[in-house]
Amino acid sequence: MAQTELKVGDMAPDFSLQGSDGKTHSLADFKGKRAVVIAWFPKAFTQGCTIECKSLAENGELLKKYEATYFMASTDPIEENTKFGAEHKADFPLLSDPTKEVATKYGVLNAQRGFANRWTFYIGKDGKILAIDKAVKPATSAQDMAAKLGELGVPSK
Repeated sequence: MAQTELKVGDMAPDFSLQGSDGKTHSLADFKGKRAVVIAWFPKAFTQGCTIECKSLAENGELLKKYEATYFMASTDPIEENTKFGAEHKADFPLLSDPTKEVATKYGVLNAQRGFANRWTFYIGKDGKILAIDKAVKPATSAQDMAAKLGELGVPSK
């Protein structure tokens, strides 16, 4: 399947992925209800991904102020992401896309390395892409995400 180059204003591809919380999460579940942030990351238990996961786990209160649901997502198997999330006390689901189908639809799959690029997608309540961050800084990802949600006008709770 050819990768798509998604742009701001495009409809975000729907997905239904297993989460580290034991539930299956679908983009359609949030349509008309809340904004969704998907922070794609390359690989569980690697340095940058660990830093990013810790940033979101330790600073979640910044993100919980907004009417948005946020996930980290990778092509790792669910067992790996569940262990990774538990180790870093993630209070949000980590999504697994082991078939790489959703990563391909989002255009984040790095074909040479076989896993996702570290890109974050901001999706509005209407299902349209509001922003795509391709220069994610793992250490400040929670602060950067919260600032971006504010900038995009996502309502506070």
